[in-house]
Amino acid sequence: MSHLLHIALRSAWNRRLTLGLTLVAITLSVAMLIGVERLRYEAHRGFSLSVSGTDLVVGARTSPIQLILYAVFRIGEATSNIDWKSFQDIADNPLVAWAVPISLGDSHHGFPVMGTTPAYFEHFHYSDSRRLSFIKGQPFQDIFDVVLGMEVASQLGYTIGDRIVLSHGMGEVGLLEHDDKPFIVSGILAPTGTPVDRTLHISLEGITAIHLNWVGGVPMHGFTIPGEHVRKFDLTPKDITAALVGLKNRAAVFRVQRQINEHKDEPLLAVMPGVALEQLWQVIGVAEKTLLAVTSMVVFVGLSGLAAVLLASLNERRREMAILRAIGARRRDIFLLMVSESLLVTLGGIVLGVILLSAASLLLAPWVQANYGISLQPALIYVSELKLLVGVVAVGLLAGLVPGHRAYKMSLTDGLMSRI
Repeated sequence: MSHLLHIALRSAWNRRLTLGLTLVAITLSVAMLIGVERLRYEAHRGFSLSVSGTDLVVGARTSPIQLILYAVFRIGEATSNIDWKSFQDIADNPLVAWAVPISLGDSHHGFPVMGTTPAYFEHFHYSDSRRLSFIKGQPFQDIFDVVLGMEVASQLGYTIGDRIVLSHGMGEVGLLEHDDKPFIVSGILAPTGTPVDRTLHISLEGITAIHLNWVGGVPMHGFTIPGEHVRKFDLTPKDITAALVGLKNRAAVFRVQRQINEHKDEPLLAVMPGVALEQLWQVIGVAEKTLLAVTSMVVFVGLSGLAAVLLASLNERRREMAILRAIGARRRDIFLLMVSESLLVTLGGIVLGVILLSAASLLLAPWVQANYGISLQPALIYVSELKLLVGVVAVGLLAGLVPGHRAYKMSLTDGLMSRI
């Protein structure tokens, strides 16, 4: 067998230009296939860690997926709010370590505005328990301070000290503005690749302050309260949209969840974010499976090109095959020679593809993390990718069977005859 491999290598070297182009195609196809699988795996993993370190997400009674959509991804609207007293009951639970309130409903040029407390910047984590960090400024300290996500700041061109006006409701056009109470940018968060990047963060007191002279979703006609006078009012919120809850002992999560779901004052829903995010992924995960299928077809086409190259070279190699037969090679040796060439090119493409992908992952990991929230782990190959590589080898073997079978059928006489 070793002499066949040696002959296959020498023969492939003599046709290095043609096979080299095929090798490049297979290398790129394998890199694309494994790259898509790696991104799919890490995207799934990152999606399930959009909220890391939070044991429960609490909101008004609704479906778990809807609660996660508006509380975590700022998509859609809550069916109703949570009374502030109910939130305090949850925060005062002896099993609860911390609770962060969230108030939604306003926007700025299409970006959602979220009212919360400074504890949000301490307890909210994402990806592999990463904490929020600031590239400029600091958390809000005054009622009219606002902290911007990185995407908001970059797209709208804001920096520290800029004044911005919030709008009532969600959307980009036709909204009433809170122009009597502008906010000042106090901080800009580092990119996370999560909905945090598209969010403006203000204090709960700020949310209350801008709505002091609003009734039924519209400002009171002829009555305004200047920003410098709002501190005279009680700015404690009456209700909030949702809450993030962390427990002292995660083993008590089901007990606390049941207590919240059975809250006597109003109907509440507490969901474990990991479970709800997995359910949501099953809904939206069809796209990544489709992408993987398309990439698999690209690899199949690349290996089909290898079979076409080997078939096309058979007419030029008939004399070579005949000479091998004349010096004692059996027909099965000719067959194995063709299959060996196909496997060598396939394995070469796999090795080069894995090396290319590993180098690209190492170089692009910080950029992918910052812009898409996908944390690429430094690894030459993932265990989940091995089955794909085995599949590529199997298809490469099949690609060599067709030209191998045809070479097997060629007669010695046909090979030695000169054809014009």
